[in-house]
Amino acid sequence: MKNVLEMLEQTAEQYPERTAVSDQQTSLTWAELRRRAGGIGAVLADELEGNQPVVVFAAKRVATLAIQLGVVYAGGFYVPVSRDQPAERIGRILRRLGRPLVIAADSLRSLVEETGFDGTVLSAEALYAQEAGSPDERLREVRSRASEKDLLYGIFTSGSSGEPKCVSVSHRAVLDFIAHFTRLFGISAADRIGNQAPFDFDVSVKDIYSAMATGAELVLIDRKLFSLPAKLIDYLNERKVTVLTWAVSALTTVSTLKGLDYDVPKSVRIILFSGEAMPLKQLKVWRGAMPGTEFVNLYGPSEITCNCTFYRIPADAPEDLDCLPIGKPFPGRTVRLLDEAGCEVTEPGKPGEICVSGESLAEGYYHDPERTAKSFVLFENAEGRQERMYRTGDLAHYDPSGDLVFEGRKDFQIKLMGHRIELEEIEKAMTVADGVAEACCIFLPETRKIVAFFTGTEDSRQVRMDLVTHLPRYMIPGKFIRLDRFPLNKNGKKDRHELRRLAIGGRKA
Repeated sequence: MKNVLEMLEQTAEQYPERTAVSDQQTSLTWAELRRRAGGIGAVLADELEGNQPVVVFAAKRVATLAIQLGVVYAGGFYVPVSRDQPAERIGRILRRLGRPLVIAADSLRSLVEETGFDGTVLSAEALYAQEAGSPDERLREVRSRASEKDLLYGIFTSGSSGEPKCVSVSHRAVLDFIAHFTRLFGISAADRIGNQAPFDFDVSVKDIYSAMATGAELVLIDRKLFSLPAKLIDYLNERKVTVLTWAVSALTTVSTLKGLDYDVPKSVRIILFSGEAMPLKQLKVWRGAMPGTEFVNLYGPSEITCNCTFYRIPADAPEDLDCLPIGKPFPGRTVRLLDEAGCEVTEPGKPGEICVSGESLAEGYYHDPERTAKSFVLFENAEGRQERMYRTGDLAHYDPSGDLVFEGRKDFQIKLMGHRIELEEIEKAMTVADGVAEACCIFLPETRKIVAFFTGTEDSRQVRMDLVTHLPRYMIPGKFIRLDRFPLNKNGKKDRHELRRLAIGGRKA
């Protein structure tokens, strides 16, 4: 198998009448999803040249998934883009992709127009309304040229240069990872996977392709339900959801809002979480409410296709865990810790940078060879062979049992609400304002807040308003502090330790 469409077609033949995907309004069987995607692909095939990016700008719905797969049938790769960010940043995303084809929901076309994009924009509603016919000669021609190294999707993450970067992932990377993922966690056609993550967040890749690989039903969950935990849990029970692969922030929202006091998702047999460190108090709430459910901690950035390590929390583990490891590598992966000199770290307790080689590395950052070369490097293994390796920038150490334990970042990148954020991107956006001379951001893990410091004549309210036009909401700092000048350390750099002290006890500007 070299293409995810082979996986779709195989499942559609095996389970034609089983529900493939559902949302609160509609559903498609596997046979219907295959026909819909093929029909959309037939329309798009003449619009695309080779493995071209196609931006899909629409809400998470059954129709949107069919459109994404239609892009793949047409020989392109899909790039989901969230509407929850300003037009200025969406414009930068579109420019990074070159001249992509854009498919937008009718309600979002005006936002695309605001970016100044002058390329082709197709209506998502009109595409989905096309009669779903059988694949034609044009699609067979496209398929005959397909390679397992063709790109399947692109996911945009924050960039330290102020420019978003597009992690580009191939068919082969997804096929290899999903084969291990479904086997390790026993996902089968009997499962119903409750999809929390938006399609522009790579947690959703595990949901979509685990369902496609096995014939499980993909149950799309509207994000509005996460502010209404009782209705969310009712929905999970009504749909008899069995598998949750959720961002940590989604789980903690439910437990913090006392959703588990109302009821529990009774059919759920396994909960896999990732995106950031799981607060142990919240994990205790979930484990206490669902003692028969398996809990798994997953780790890995988008650049290695979803995850590279996992840790099954033992059923007999104490409720008050001292530490939650990120575990051991998935099959097909090699995970090393390297010190500053590039030497491998094996001693328990000694930190090193997490570096990943083996299966399922991303192809790199689309149209960005410089950043690709910096992060995806060649490493000489113990046998003297050169391997391609991704340097995550994350630090970890081994515990006495050989499990990896996450320690944090070696740079200024953070994880917040499941999103990777480069603090430097926020700082660069702040200094766009005429009244801001310098800016520096820090992250307070204990309160899960970004604090922004700046010098200049602008007031905090205006700085915040300016940022809203440049950055998505999840990147807007929770607190702004204006300074006369920045404190400096002995090396003449901004003293982040002193800024942290000010952030904890400081005042708002």
